[in-house]
Amino acid sequence: MPRISEFYGIAIYMYFADHHPPHFHAIYASTEALIRIDDGAIIAGRLPRTAARLVEQWRREHLSELMSNWARAQVPAALAPIEPLQ
Repeated sequence: MPRISEFYGIAIYMYFADHHPPHFHAIYASTEALIRIDDGAIIAGRLPRTAARLVEQWRREHLSELMSNWARAQVPAALAPIEPLQ
């Protein structure tokens, strides 16, 4: 599972050929959540409130890059790193 970004101790990953809907994995400390790319809904797992807010801000800023990486992951092809939240 390639790491595509990391910020404030939160690591963002995508699996190759993963199940739908398009999503990414956010890992913070001992918590993990699967987050839909299109609307930011948490599909599974959980994150602390502050980490969830940071991930949502990052998701909104990088929506098109996330969808491009999702398409690459389905091939599978190398994923592009995405700038961290600043």
